[in-house]
Amino acid sequence: MLVIDGKNLNMEAVVQVAQQRTPVSLGASARQAMVNSRSFIESCIAQGETMYGVNTGFGAFSQVRISDDQIEALQRNLIRSHCAGIGQPFAAPVVRAIMLLRANTLARGHSGVRPLVVEKILELLNKNVLPWIPEQGSVGASGDLAPLSHLALALMGEGSLLGEQGERISAATVFKTKNIEPLILKAKEGLSLINGCQVMTALGLLTLHEAHTTINLFDLAAAMTLEATRGSRKPFDPLIAPTRPHPGELKTAHNILRLLGPSSPISETHIDCKKVQDAYSLRCIPAVHGAVRDVIERSIRVLECEANSSTDNPLVFAEERKVLSCGNFHGEPVALEMDFAAIAIANLGNISERRLAKLIDPTFSELPAFLATEGGLQSGLMIVHVAAASLVSENKGLCHPASVDSIPTSSDKEDHVSMGTIAARKFARILENVKNILAMELLGASQGLGFLEPLKPTAGVLAAYEKIREKVSFAKEDRVFSEDIEKIRTLIDDGSLSKVSEGPWKR
Repeated sequence: MLVIDGKNLNMEAVVQVAQQRTPVSLGASARQAMVNSRSFIESCIAQGETMYGVNTGFGAFSQVRISDDQIEALQRNLIRSHCAGIGQPFAAPVVRAIMLLRANTLARGHSGVRPLVVEKILELLNKNVLPWIPEQGSVGASGDLAPLSHLALALMGEGSLLGEQGERISAATVFKTKNIEPLILKAKEGLSLINGCQVMTALGLLTLHEAHTTINLFDLAAAMTLEATRGSRKPFDPLIAPTRPHPGELKTAHNILRLLGPSSPISETHIDCKKVQDAYSLRCIPAVHGAVRDVIERSIRVLECEANSSTDNPLVFAEERKVLSCGNFHGEPVALEMDFAAIAIANLGNISERRLAKLIDPTFSELPAFLATEGGLQSGLMIVHVAAASLVSENKGLCHPASVDSIPTSSDKEDHVSMGTIAARKFARILENVKNILAMELLGASQGLGFLEPLKPTAGVLAAYEKIREKVSFAKEDRVFSEDIEKIRTLIDDGSLSKVSEGPWKR
């Protein structure tokens, strides 16, 4: 059981709830903070104070005063009208992460909502009753307004839910079947449910977790390619990295050398090789992979901070007796990180494609052209490389930063927006492409190593090579290589290769 208090949520906990369906409850201290905050809001309403979003209209309608007897209708109308999301729904793990993050930020006690609101979110989350949340429609400024409104609508027992098979089902029907009471929104609660960056942050954290794991596999693929092309181990000498002590570079150099070991039967055949140094895609692995590592680590820290932030407007400070309008809902901190992380992870695809190109080029690798056993009659991995190049090119377009754009909305009241949710969605798409490029390099590296048999690579590389060979045999002739790519991609996604890369190995 995960207990939330609005302060201590990290990426690993988000992943556990999203992917493993860890149950969640509201902590006692957070509950009390929410009670205090709600009591203060109700006292302000009783005294006739005018507060944005509590008894006024929203956005450009903020000057319109709403009577007390219309406050509940105001909140319902807000949610219904803001449900303008379009496109395909977010996958179930992303929706669970969104629900967790929204509950966690409300649990901080700066939104003035009842504990019942968080409890209703957690009730649905724990019962795996998931809102249908369309992917498109947020500009990432006044929070993820449209997608979070679809979450709030589901809490009200209205709209659609995401079925077990991804189908769209009626919330009202499910609520009746599962005996779930719809949430009746009170003053400010509708606004508090939709102000914030929980959609972009949820998708961002899940993608960052995936990216963090994938970097290690790029180290593995690079080590395999270096062995297959009989490259030099010198760039990974422990003396080098401390002279440029970026944390990621140090970690990458150590990891590559751990995988390669001091030597192997293959490397011993080219001790006297006259080649002075390798191409950048091999020699600069610590610099490139390491730089990506550092960006991903930074982005994780920023999004974990966001996950434990109050992003409502206005914010309620019960002890100080203040209700303050602000801009904490703006997604710029997340948007910039998502754009940076996308650019960084795309570079892993770039350098991986270059290594695949070296593998199929006999002038560099001294292996058969295109890794075909009978070139001419067979094409080998010629089009596998073409496919990798196409993904690299696609990523270049996707890497245009979403955060450099801003379109004024709400009659220019919201005159600068972050586009952070678009940035997070693009980051996820880029990572998907990059993982396929990785599978292609692993296919090429294992085919190259096959040509060097009976010579064996170093222990770490050998363990990965043998794991791949369990699913993908040496290509003695042309075949449908997309099937090989899919099989290796499965080994990437199910953690098989990650487990192998961690060692220890029999030497």
